[in-house]
Amino acid sequence: MPRRNPPVDRKRTVRVLIVEDEPMIALGLEDVLIDAGFEIAGVAAKLEKALALIEGGACDAAIVDANLAGVSAGPVANALTKCGLPFIVTSGYSQEQILGQFAGAPFLQKPCRPDLLIQTLNTLVQHR
Repeated sequence: MPRRNPPVDRKRTVRVLIVEDEPMIALGLEDVLIDAGFEIAGVAAKLEKALALIEGGACDAAIVDANLAGVSAGPVANALTKCGLPFIVTSGYSQEQILGQFAGAPFLQKPCRPDLLIQTLNTLVQHR
């Protein structure tokens, strides 16, 4: 059973998992997050790696691409939800096209403005 993480303490750096299959997008996200004061918990382009990082308690929050090279990231969303971890869903598809396992999570359509991403992430971690 996945362990539940304690509430995020904003006195320490928040560890963010990036689940993204496009290397250039992942690198851009890393830069934006680091510049905003977040720590990168890991970058996962595949479900298996993302699930292992979540199970290992490596992150406090996540940014999840809904589609990883044609595979739904729904299992990642489910694992994060079970662990009580907040996450943002990103996709090049519209929100209506990816309903289901991602319902209830904040959605940002790619490409999204870095300031909106950081604002959304800050809101998520402050309300934990």
